[in-house]
Amino acid sequence: MNSAGNEGSAEQGWTDDVLKVVRSLGKKRFSLDEVYQQAIHLQRIHPDNQHIEAKIRQQLQLLRDRGILKFLDDNGNYELL
Repeated sequence: MNSAGNEGSAEQGWTDDVLKVVRSLGKKRFSLDEVYQQAIHLQRIHPDNQHIEAKIRQQLQLLRDRGILKFLDDNGNYELL
């Protein structure tokens, strides 16, 4: 597999991992801070990433774009669809 393929696979892994964190919260509506509180789990899975919070935000945007969740406001509140 080429490096571009590996990067895509790693990115999908991030997306899946953030979605697992969101689902582990056990509720439809949640805040960015609640996801940040689980960042240690993501750090263990992805130890080479030194910008966990930025990556979480990026993945939440991707999940929004895929119609899996929606942004409720500009204060970091989301809803799992």
